[in-house]
Amino acid sequence: MDTVRWGIIGVGDVTETKSGPGFRHAQRSELVAVMRRDGAKAADYARRHEVPRWYDDAEDLLGDPEVDAVYIATPPDSHRDYAVRALAAGKPVYVEKPMARTTRECEEMLAAAERAGLPLFVAYYRRSMPRFVTVKELLDGGAIGQVHAFRVENFRPAPAGGEPVPWRLRPEISGGGHFVDLASHTLDLLDHLLGPVTQVHGHALNISGSSQAEDTVSGTFRVGSAVVGTGLWCYAAGEDRDLVEIIGTDGTLTFSSFGQEPLLLRNDAGVRDIEAPYPATVQQPLIQAVVDELTGVGVSPSTGTSAIRTARVVDALLAEYRTEYGLTFA
Repeated sequence: MDTVRWGIIGVGDVTETKSGPGFRHAQRSELVAVMRRDGAKAADYARRHEVPRWYDDAEDLLGDPEVDAVYIATPPDSHRDYAVRALAAGKPVYVEKPMARTTRECEEMLAAAERAGLPLFVAYYRRSMPRFVTVKELLDGGAIGQVHAFRVENFRPAPAGGEPVPWRLRPEISGGGHFVDLASHTLDLLDHLLGPVTQVHGHALNISGSSQAEDTVSGTFRVGSAVVGTGLWCYAAGEDRDLVEIIGTDGTLTFSSFGQEPLLLRNDAGVRDIEAPYPATVQQPLIQAVVDELTGVGVSPSTGTSAIRTARVVDALLAEYRTEYGLTFA
């Protein structure tokens, strides 16, 4: 196709600034339809974002002959269903992260894409963000020599008690808690920067008791034959922390997954701050890469095939916890 005409299923908060504008601003891309079960909210979104058509039923959007591809921006418990239906309707799919609640659901989505002979993309947008493109260029260019290790730390205070539990902390909807929502971004980025995880071991706990979701997770990792790593995620901590440190034979590279402060490079040349801000629409670079692939002029770095590797790592780290708490997914 020369131009990709997009339809969005689920126009919630993530589509307001993080992703939605990207479909209108990308080259060879148009946003032509949106769907939300609440028709009034769908109509309001269409009006504010100058989208020609809105629907309150996904089948109507999937049956729209002027919709070439579908972006699924609903909570994870409906990703599999909408993706399978969209692919069966002949529409390539770009789905929010995490790809689904479990590896099994991801496998069903990939099988649907294979049956349809269509591509399936996942919104692990850090793979295309300039900030992390710079990180990859530094690593691939030997700025810290040969990489041998990494460590990840991500801490946040527990949510205030007495409030309704948001869907991101309800495992039956999201697959877990903040670990599934946030750590999956970092784990997928490390897959992109260093290669697929080949061994993983870990433990998960619920310390705060504010929801049924895990809030503290530790993990050890092996990437290929020459890189090892550790991770600690605590969402019941007394402080905020966001750290990724990659250690090489000639130095270290330190940065955050979710902040915009400079990258910190330490090597034989000294210590250097490298500016690496976010784009105005954080998903814009990846959306452009997806459009480029669909229009035959490029390749997306984030696909269902890459994203399922992250799902497998998450499942491995949460397996014992899910069994202990009786968390199952139909």
